[in-house]
Amino acid sequence: MFSFFRLIFIIFILLLPITKKYLNNTKSYQNTIFFYNWTEYVPQEILNQFTRETGIKIIYSTYESNESMYAKLKTYTKQSYDLVVPSTYFVEKMKNEGMIQKIEKKKIPNFANLDYKFLNKSFDLKNEYSIPFMWGATAIGINTNIIKPESVHSWKDLWNPRYYKSISLIDDAKEVFQMSLIKLGYPANTNNTNYIKKSFIDLKKLMPNIISFNSDNPGYPFIEGSVNIGMIWNGSAYMVQKLGIPLKFIWPKEGGIFWMDSFVIPKNAKNIKGALKLINFLLRPDIAAKIAKKTGFSTPNLKAKKLLPLDMINNEILYPNDEIINKGVWQNYVNNNISKRYEIDFQKLKNL
Repeated sequence: MFSFFRLIFIIFILLLPITKKYLNNTKSYQNTIFFYNWTEYVPQEILNQFTRETGIKIIYSTYESNESMYAKLKTYTKQSYDLVVPSTYFVEKMKNEGMIQKIEKKKIPNFANLDYKFLNKSFDLKNEYSIPFMWGATAIGINTNIIKPESVHSWKDLWNPRYYKSISLIDDAKEVFQMSLIKLGYPANTNNTNYIKKSFIDLKKLMPNIISFNSDNPGYPFIEGSVNIGMIWNGSAYMVQKLGIPLKFIWPKEGGIFWMDSFVIPKNAKNIKGALKLINFLLRPDIAAKIAKKTGFSTPNLKAKKLLPLDMINNEILYPNDEIINKGVWQNYVNNNISKRYEIDFQKLKNL
C-alpha cells in the first residue's frame, strides 16, 4: 500500500530544488543592496568600507536628475532598488504614488544625529518615508577672472544680452522654472498655470544666452573653461574653488533655491533590512563627515558637522547664515499636471 508518509517524502524530494533556489535567492538578497543615487554622491571607498564591516555587497548605480530616476523606477517595476535618494519635492510625489514605503526609524539609531532644522519638512512632515542625507542650494557662479563680481547680484543678470551663448543652466526643469518665477516675483512652488505661462515666456528670452545644461556636476563647465557664468550648486562651487579656479558663488538678492536629498526605500525593495543598515551607516558621524568632505555638499548631520574642518564649517557657501536661508525658497511639491507641464515646456526651451 502506498503510504501517506511515502507520498510526503516524494513531494519533498520534488520540491527540494525549488526550495534550495528560493533559499539561495533569499540569502542573495540579504547579502546585496541595490543602491541608486546621484552621481558622485557617495565615494566608492565608503561603500567598500560598509561591505568590509557588514559583509553586504552594494550594487551602486547613479542618475543625473530626479526625472530620470523617477522614470526608471516607474518603467522597470520588476527591477527593484533597495535604496534611492530623491530630492525634496520628489519624495512627496513618490509617496503619493505609492512608490516608497514607511521607514522604521527605530532601526536607525543614527537618525538622532540629524539637525531638527532639516526634519519634518512639508514634503514628509514626520519623516515617515524619508531620511535627510544631504542639503544644498542653487545660486549663481562666476569666474572672477572674466566677470567682475560687482556686475552680478541678481537672477535677472543672467538675462543680460552681454552673456549671449555664455551661460550654463542646471539641467532640471523645476529649478530653471523656479529661478524665473523668483525673478518675476511669483511663488516658486506655484500651481498657477498663468504664472508658469509667463515664466515660460520669460525663459524663452533667456535661451539665446544659454550654451549648455548640466546636472551631472554643474561645476564641470567652469572647470573645463567652457563657461564663466551660470547656475551652480553650492557643493559644486566649493569643489571648483578647491581646484584653484577663481569662482565666486553669488547668492541672488531675490534668494537662492534650497533643496534636500533624502534616503527612501522603494515599495518593491527586496533587502529592506540591508537598506536600513546602510542608512544607519551613512548617518554615522565619521562616515557622514567623510562624505561631506569628499563631495563638498552640506550635511544635515550635527555630529558629523562638528568633525569637519573649520574652513568648511565657517564657509558661507556650504553653511549660509539664517538670513540667507530665510530669504531663499525650499523646493516643494507641485501637482502632477504642473510637473508634466514643466517637463514639456523645458524640452521646448532646450530645443529653441
